[in-house]
Amino acid sequence: MFDFLDKYDVLGAFWTTVQLTLLSAVGSLVWGTLLAAMRVGPVPLMRGFGTAYVNIVRNIPLTVIILFASLGLHDTLGVSLGSDKVDTYSFRLAVLGLIVYTSAFVCEAIRSGINTVPVGQAEAARAIGLSFTQVLFLVVLPQAFRAAVIPLTNVLIALTKNTTVAAAIGVAEAALLMKKMVENEAQLLAISAVIAFGFCCLTLPTGLILGWVGKKVAVKR
Repeated sequence: MFDFLDKYDVLGAFWTTVQLTLLSAVGSLVWGTLLAAMRVGPVPLMRGFGTAYVNIVRNIPLTVIILFASLGLHDTLGVSLGSDKVDTYSFRLAVLGLIVYTSAFVCEAIRSGINTVPVGQAEAARAIGLSFTQVLFLVVLPQAFRAAVIPLTNVLIALTKNTTVAAAIGVAEAALLMKKMVENEAQLLAISAVIAFGFCCLTLPTGLILGWVGKKVAVKR
């Protein structure tokens, strides 16, 4: 029933999915943290930018963002992110699109963690002369990350599944392979089962492990 799999590089496709996930997760965590810092910061302009970014990006379909990264940035503006190879710049543009989209959700997850930190701790830190940046990165964010592990896990799982949208611009990940397999083989149920099993192998352990970590590191109040 699964003999046709020998003709396709299933593991290679899922490895591309893993790379998309990891690179996008790191970029989204960095940019999402900065957005969260803007949203709780004292500068009105930065608060407004952070709020506008999150509210706008969360309401744009990911497919639109990925297609804009390819058609808008590359085809129209000539942005290739340092490579002339189609596979390479398509992959990098997909990572960029995923970061732009996912960071909005990371921002809200971290902001929810920030809201769990008692206001008195920040006030005490300011009272001993720490600046807002020092209070945020030395006092607030370390506790916020501990409280936000489980929400961030949900974002990571969603990101793993969202990598399938990269197939729209030709990135050779699992969804694009599935499309090719469905076109060439009369085994729709078997193909769907293989791809679904692959994503379960990626997301279920992630949820279980990080869920356990989240409970261990959660701040007891």
